[in-house]
Amino acid sequence: MIKRNLIINGVPQTLVVDEEVTLANVLRGQLHMTGTKVGCGKAQCGACSVIVNGKVIRSCVMKMKRVADEAVITTIEGVGTKDNLHPLQLAWMIHGAAQCGFCSPGFIVSAKQLLEENVNPTREDVRDWFQKHRNACRCTGYIPLIDAVMEAARLMRGEVTVEELWCKLPEDGRIWGSEYIRPSALAKVTGTCDFGADLGLKMPCGTLQLKLVQAKVSHANIISIDTSEAEKMPGVYKVITHKDVIGKNRITGLITFPTNKGDGWERPILCDKKVFQFGDAIAIVAADTAEHAQAAVEKVKVELELLPEYMSAPAAMADDAIEIHPGTPNIYFETKVVKGEDTAPLLEAADVVVEDDFYVGRQPHMPIEPDVGFAYFNDDKLIIHSKSIGIHLHHAMIAPGIGYDPDKLMLVQNPAGGTFGYKFSPTIEALLGVAAVATGKPVYLEFDYYQQMTYTGKRSPFFMNLKFGATKEGKLIAMESDWSCDHGPYSEFGDLVTLRGSQFMGAGYHIPNIRGEGRTVCTNHAWGSAFRGYGSPQSEFASEVLMDELAEKLGMDPFELRYKNVYRPGDTTPTGCEPDVYSLVEMMDKLKPAYIKAQEWAKQPASAENKKRGVGMSIGVYGSGLDGADSAEVNVELTAKGVTVYTSWEDHGQGADMGSLATAHEALRPLGIKPENIKLVMNDMQTTPNSGPAGGSRSQVLVGNATRVACEMLIKEVTKADGTFRTYQEMVAEELPVFFQGKWTAPASECNLETGQGNPFAVYMYGIFLSQVEVDITTGKTEVVKMTVVADPGKIANKLVVDGQMYGGVVQGIGLALSEDFEDLKKHVDLVGAGLPYIKDAPDNIELIYVETYRPYGPFGAAGCGELPLTCPHGSIINAIYNACGARIKHLPARPEKVLAALQAKN
Repeated sequence: MIKRNLIINGVPQTLVVDEEVTLANVLRGQLHMTGTKVGCGKAQCGACSVIVNGKVIRSCVMKMKRVADEAVITTIEGVGTKDNLHPLQLAWMIHGAAQCGFCSPGFIVSAKQLLEENVNPTREDVRDWFQKHRNACRCTGYIPLIDAVMEAARLMRGEVTVEELWCKLPEDGRIWGSEYIRPSALAKVTGTCDFGADLGLKMPCGTLQLKLVQAKVSHANIISIDTSEAEKMPGVYKVITHKDVIGKNRITGLITFPTNKGDGWERPILCDKKVFQFGDAIAIVAADTAEHAQAAVEKVKVELELLPEYMSAPAAMADDAIEIHPGTPNIYFETKVVKGEDTAPLLEAADVVVEDDFYVGRQPHMPIEPDVGFAYFNDDKLIIHSKSIGIHLHHAMIAPGIGYDPDKLMLVQNPAGGTFGYKFSPTIEALLGVAAVATGKPVYLEFDYYQQMTYTGKRSPFFMNLKFGATKEGKLIAMESDWSCDHGPYSEFGDLVTLRGSQFMGAGYHIPNIRGEGRTVCTNHAWGSAFRGYGSPQSEFASEVLMDELAEKLGMDPFELRYKNVYRPGDTTPTGCEPDVYSLVEMMDKLKPAYIKAQEWAKQPASAENKKRGVGMSIGVYGSGLDGADSAEVNVELTAKGVTVYTSWEDHGQGADMGSLATAHEALRPLGIKPENIKLVMNDMQTTPNSGPAGGSRSQVLVGNATRVACEMLIKEVTKADGTFRTYQEMVAEELPVFFQGKWTAPASECNLETGQGNPFAVYMYGIFLSQVEVDITTGKTEVVKMTVVADPGKIANKLVVDGQMYGGVVQGIGLALSEDFEDLKKHVDLVGAGLPYIKDAPDNIELIYVETYRPYGPFGAAGCGELPLTCPHGSIINAIYNACGARIKHLPARPEKVLAALQAKN
């Protein structure tokens, strides 16, 4: 142990610390200053940034023996408070720069030192600073962060006032469609928002710390599990294996379609007979400290019989492949598309035919906050807190496996540091439940970043073959498709994501005749979980790159080919139904000037002689909702202070708090209730109804409509005969109800699996992406210089939130196009290795153009927006690379070595 005299946020502190412990651990664990977050634990994300003696350092790797005595340390708690905000914190709120908010304290602390050294930075100065200090964000696309720093600098220089910058509402006080600050912003920018690990530090004494024994191979039979030595280790309370699970020890995938040959019970909570993928949980060590638990993990002996590892769909489909789940074929679900006439003779007679193969791979989600949660008993109720974005859905999926009375099992969502869809599947929830039941104690589990990468699900890769037939004038007449979805070893939602191939290959265009077939394949690579765009980034990549190939073969401009074929009144989607609105022609018209300007830019000399410029575009379409008659429930209550909204609109950074507030406020406008008098009670099964999971961009439409319905019920009940409104006191005096349950179901129908035809979504989102790139032909490295997005998300509920979703999703699309992968279990296991875009990998020039077409089935005309920006921006980037240098990349990501190889092959 060593003694350190430190000055932390201006306060002298004398500390006795372990010299090998990190500064982050001391700040958080000993001082409970939880504003400093720990993400990657490897100095790759900057969430832990603090200032030490005038230098920004990443406290997650700075050991206390390296912290000098009398060091002056500034953390987010010393930057500003809720009553005395620093200009950076104000600007972060004003620009919507805190989405999930997990990285915000690190960015703000880092930026504080920048502005102390240079109060008049350029935007490039800001980008250079954040790149140098490895400040990473997965939500925002970085532009709002740069905007916030530049605004804070103006405030500090006295060039603008807070009053001039703060959102000004119209005279009627309407917040719908405005830039109203989201309710959670203040806590996020001051570091007072408690995420899962922060709450974990506040758990009671006696809480058991959990660590996992995980598989280090991808496929094996389990011969034995020996815990005897581990149980004797210091501090160990219990080593939990499948034998301690009182339930079915399985997570049910809730099979969507009866033709699925799997039973949905393939996924063990703790492996009993087999290991199905690298990272599978085999045992849980529960101990008094995390260090003791981890030491005991190393003493658990697992004897395995290794089996063939099928790490891709083609490998698992091979004739000699064994069944990964004995009794269930590796190809366990199939679906078809049958629209219009037989395509074979039409393609044979077509003036022009193009065909190609495509692959979109195992994109990792890479939230900055790793998975974390805890569980405890409240009397006889088992309460599980986690990052779940589907608390009621996950309850149904894990209750039978845990074996606890479902009526006494409750799930709660903690503030979540981003998920981007991986938490649509339960991850640690069942592990926590099993451990709590087996020990009878409160339990806590926090993944390190290696576990985050190796245990949680990834985007399901698609292997695709696509063929278009067209007239010589460029009208599409037929499409044939074949695709295989590599969904990893567990079937949950595998059939649904495969169906997305039927729904979105060729989306955006009227293709009268389609034949296609897709299948879901069980493999031993990472299990497939939802990821923003859910099936559309795979499907639309194939059709959008093939559209460019068709344009080239026709000798047509890619813009003109698309303009000729986009939906017009009377046209139908690939599933044979009319889209909800026909806005793509207007959107193309809006894009045309930017397209012409981009082409002119591409003709100018590049930034260096070894670089070539190119322009590419793509169209992206996605539905708002889960397939068919999707439903949501929301309750509202009139109170003496205003209205309380009870909703399970889960928030993973996308802005559920703002969506709930804006929708409720708009619905309640006749009553004149101010937004500050609308209280949100969110995401706790003990108090909030089943609003459905926060995925598929369904929440603004489904939960928004349920909110509207409940508020309209309230208004109807408080309205007097003369048109005035009763007060809360009058309602109580007249013994009238003050609590109302709203429910809304989408007017849609599921697709027929034999034909792919149906009306799966009541509401869609539409986007067009235009990329301008420079390709270094000596290295193959691609730089995205500018992106222009024309988006139709319906009527916008909150401009800050929607802008943030667009920026963030587009930059994730850049990652999908150029760098992000989880194929190699040795290389792709941290943020850098897996290709996370840092600020200099993203353009500082993303232009957003909105076409707000009123949606008949959206609340106040809104559609969703979260999925839209990652439908197909990567397609436009790949098309731009080809336009620049002639290298056609069809297997993502287009890392430099692939582009260089394609260039060399062309030459």
